[in-house]
Amino acid sequence: MKLYRTLFRQARALIEERLDFYSQFNPSPLSMQQFTDFGENATNSESFMFLKKELPVRLANIMKEFHLLPENLLHMPSVGVVRDLYRQSFTDLLEFEGSGVSPNTNILEKFTDALVKIRNRHTDVVMTMAQGVMELKDAHSINANTESNIQYFLDRFYMNRISIRMLINQHTMLFGENINSQNHIGSIDPHCNVVRVIEDAYANARFLCDQYYLASPELILRAHNERDKTTRVIKPAGGPDETHPVTVVYVPSHLYHMLFELFKNAMRAVVEHHGPAADNFPPVEVLLVMGQEDLTIKLSDQGGGIPRSLMDLLFNYMYSTAPQPAVSGLDTPPLAGYGYGLPLSRLYARYFHGDLQVTSYDGYGTDATIYLKALSSEANELLPVYNKTCQRQYSTPVQTHDWSSQVHSAMFIRPFSTNSRNKHQHNTS
Repeated sequence: MKLYRTLFRQARALIEERLDFYSQFNPSPLSMQQFTDFGENATNSESFMFLKKELPVRLANIMKEFHLLPENLLHMPSVGVVRDLYRQSFTDLLEFEGSGVSPNTNILEKFTDALVKIRNRHTDVVMTMAQGVMELKDAHSINANTESNIQYFLDRFYMNRISIRMLINQHTMLFGENINSQNHIGSIDPHCNVVRVIEDAYANARFLCDQYYLASPELILRAHNERDKTTRVIKPAGGPDETHPVTVVYVPSHLYHMLFELFKNAMRAVVEHHGPAADNFPPVEVLLVMGQEDLTIKLSDQGGGIPRSLMDLLFNYMYSTAPQPAVSGLDTPPLAGYGYGLPLSRLYARYFHGDLQVTSYDGYGTDATIYLKALSSEANELLPVYNKTCQRQYSTPVQTHDWSSQVHSAMFIRPFSTNSRNKHQHNTS
């Protein structure tokens, strides 16, 4: 037993040493153009040589940030599970450190298998980490600093996860699973038909809406292509116009994830605002615009909108209104999700330097807009880096307000007194 404990401590010390080593390096962001060029021209061996260094760097950068989280969160069981998963995956990759510049077929096959295991191991990481935040909220009161740090970390943690899965999927699809039935380059479609993805996301969200509410709004889809100066109505005219498709180099699954989430939110809002028994629902309107630099998709609904007082909470992980997975039950609307849909969708948009913004008109409806880079050479990965700036973010207190308002000052108001001593006490209280 004593020997076992000694070996265990030595193994942990070695992993910590390698973590310190790899966290010194910045991740190497790739552009969509580099992903496609690499996928078309690189060999299995070249991909292996890049990933055996890049994946440990990306893992180490986010694993070091765990140490900066509030102690209360680190002690939550689900967060411990996530840390163990990442440590195991990092350890698995360390086995390939000593491989030379000319790995044999056996090593390449083992590496691909290891990547598949890592991807499968991390399948439920998003919800496991979400469970950890729920555990913290149930066990402790959370101040503004803790909330800010958790929000900052989760944005970076989930973005890091998106990037790692992207690298793993590219390698396994190109050199392992041989998935190329749709002329994709790994998970990237060099001619992603945006209209088709919009229609797929709408159809699947509508199916859910019809299942739960027995009703759903229609879709009106317009497309404008500034490059050829064409504007057309695609829905409800019936089907995409294949003679003038709007295409972009992108990951269809990422775009679908964002659109499906936005359609679910829009449909749920429309049906609940007007009532399931309404004769006619106002449609969800989508405007697709291909510009010189940006591809923009705007979804507009008449679902009653969101008050300004709640807008800041839309992308906040700490304010999930959904029930915990363990107690969801069958009565939870499938369109409600777990409350992480919007913040994760925004991360998918920002991953290749796009964005997702929500504008609301309280009492009327909501506009949600996805911005993507139209040029693959400008669509670069946005990756979190572990450095001194990041460390200061966790140690810097949330700034207090320097504007007076009744909301922020009411609790400090004291009646004025003509007594100078009382005035002094009021000013120093």
